[in-house]
Amino acid sequence: MLFACLLAASVADWVPVHWPSGDVKSLELLKGTAVNCVLIEQAAWSKEFADAASKQGVDVLGVLKPSKDALDQARKAKDMGLSGVSLEGDFDASVPKALADSNIRFVEIGLRMRMRMEGAALVSATNQGVWPGINTVEDTTKAAPSGGPWIDTNTGFLRFARAASDLPVWIANPPPPKTIIPVERYLQTISDAAMSGARWVITFEDDFAKKLIARDAKTLEAWARITQLLAFIEEHKEWRMWKPGGQMSVVQDVESGALLSGGVLDMIAVKHTPVRPAPTRRLNTAMMQGSSMAVNVDPSGLNDAQKQILREFTRGGGTLLTGPPGWKFPSAKPGEITLAKEDLEKLDAIWKELNTMTGRRNLGARLFNVSSMLSNLLVSPDGKQTILHLVNYSNYPVDSVTVQLTGTYKRARVYQPGKKPQDLAIYPIEEGTGVDIEQIREYGVLLVE
Repeated sequence: MLFACLLAASVADWVPVHWPSGDVKSLELLKGTAVNCVLIEQAAWSKEFADAASKQGVDVLGVLKPSKDALDQARKAKDMGLSGVSLEGDFDASVPKALADSNIRFVEIGLRMRMRMEGAALVSATNQGVWPGINTVEDTTKAAPSGGPWIDTNTGFLRFARAASDLPVWIANPPPPKTIIPVERYLQTISDAAMSGARWVITFEDDFAKKLIARDAKTLEAWARITQLLAFIEEHKEWRMWKPGGQMSVVQDVESGALLSGGVLDMIAVKHTPVRPAPTRRLNTAMMQGSSMAVNVDPSGLNDAQKQILREFTRGGGTLLTGPPGWKFPSAKPGEITLAKEDLEKLDAIWKELNTMTGRRNLGARLFNVSSMLSNLLVSPDGKQTILHLVNYSNYPVDSVTVQLTGTYKRARVYQPGKKPQDLAIYPIEEGTGVDIEQIREYGVLLVE
């Protein structure tokens, strides 16, 4: 049991990267960085690489694709001294069971709808995700339901996964194929996962990977920016365990679209309204405390005890918005990660009513001059500190960000990668406390006490 606890702690601290080389010399690129877990393709496996990585404090996971001899290949990886294997793809359920019986460590990175939320899994992971960034079609910005630019993001389903599971959450979606990716997009993708308490398994596009291993000067500069961001995130890893803040809860589960992109959680995120995912499977009275509003996406999916919890919530003064009468959220197919067009039209009814219900109310935080950004409000376990993650999805800095928080705070400080923490002036407003941030480059965190 003690070994299992130590193992869990180790896995929780893994900072994973799909590493493009099995050359021992390539490990020099990881020295001094936060990266401590590399996933390598089968052709690159070797005992020499595994031993060198181990001496450097780096765990090596061998990538396995679905095949008839997957178990034999996993045993081969163990014999070579690899730390474990990464099952990437849609494996038969017998494979992870056989690996567990053989005491071979493994992570499953497969279909989003089959993410493991509990049990003996090391992580809850998927390789399906949208590529984060401002959505453009033929060089024109696509509009969101809110009227602002629509930002493709994985934050909605990642927030749900973090609330529904006690496991570390990974997303391993690759960059778009045959596309040169500027370093800013890598930073946005890392930050998109980090602000929800998850980790992106960094995956390079082919040109970047080749140039990195070849020590191309410009690519090394980009790698330095990536590792600087990773170091910043790990320096503040305690934030990953803080709880969602704000006064709005969304009651939803896998069966009602919680693992789909572009759903209710993402729509609320675009409006910068703090939101608390409330997984139906874990719904209890304590989870609803502190919320003044709740959205029940699929009332038909609740049992009697869960319905009673929401009745008590409304009796206590809470406002509850439910899905349209007779409407049941469609069951997503294993390969789907976004809503179908007809389902978006149905969901639009909830969105319009939600907009009307929230209006201009401050449900924890209101932000201004943040059209290219997304945010996430979290509260420390003791309730004495609050942080607001701010991720910029444009390729240029955002100036003059204004944050209005409910509650009275005495101190504010902003943290950004590569910069010293900066104390900020705070001022009273009608709803609580106001703070102005001069500039956010890619990723910043506002902490108030």
